[in-house]
Amino acid sequence: MFRHLAFIFIFITFHSNSQELNCVININSDQIGVSNKQVFETMKNDIFEYMNNTKWTNIFYKNNEKINCSITINILEVPSTNQYKGSLQLQVSRPVYNSTYSTSVLNFNDNDISFSYEEYQPLVYNENSFDSNLVSLLTFYAYTILGFEADTFSFKGGEEFFKLAENVVNQAQQGGGAGWNRIDGNNTRYQLNENLLSPVYEVFRMTMYTYHLQGLDIMADDKRKAKETISRSIIELKKIFDSRPNTFLIRVFMDTKSDEIVDIFSDGPRIETTQLREVLSKIFPSFDQKWKEIKI
Repeated sequence: MFRHLAFIFIFITFHSNSQELNCVININSDQIGVSNKQVFETMKNDIFEYMNNTKWTNIFYKNNEKINCSITINILEVPSTNQYKGSLQLQVSRPVYNSTYSTSVLNFNDNDISFSYEEYQPLVYNENSFDSNLVSLLTFYAYTILGFEADTFSFKGGEEFFKLAENVVNQAQQGGGAGWNRIDGNNTRYQLNENLLSPVYEVFRMTMYTYHLQGLDIMADDKRKAKETISRSIIELKKIFDSRPNTFLIRVFMDTKSDEIVDIFSDGPRIETTQLREVLSKIFPSFDQKWKEIKI
């Protein structure tokens, strides 16, 4: 589990069990009236093969170390033959050391995706050019999954993966699809990647590291110390909020972690949580009813 600490750069030759992702794929086409549903089953299988059988890194992952994740694509429109529009939901988790618990690392909703897809046409990524918006979407999220998971094992451990995702963004801008450009608004792939790589938001990257490796991963050995570390890591996010109150990454973090935070601090052993509750209510007031469940 701690491969990122001891063996971050293990160079290996290809091995059939060395792929990194264990990605569940769901295609939801219930909201459109298409008679040929078989195309969505083929789409699901092709995306599954692409995500799970592509070798994304030169790091060896044992089968029990593969990153658990899921992608749900909701097809909302079929504007023309082989053209699809909708949304994508990404969920990523990783196991907590010395426990049977898996913690959610990222929950992200991409509400504006569009792509072309032809049955049985190979999905192939070319890092030097734009070929397919579907391939760009999947590749971007594969590297983002790897980056978020690596950030929970070392400070900025996912940097190389976020930079690879940045290259996908740059190439995909040639395709004209929504979500790849600065001008496409908030809550986009562009904004997510730009924020993750910006020095302005390094506190977020540190929180991801301390919350998980120095907090959750010692919960089985020292629950009080783990809770104190997790509390401090969350309080640190106020530094971002004070200068940028509407920071996208804080919303991403809270969408991912809010329920878990409440669970952690609603049970013993008790620690001082007054400041934690105050910070949570300030930086994310829309979840205030949840924060009231945290025991002081």
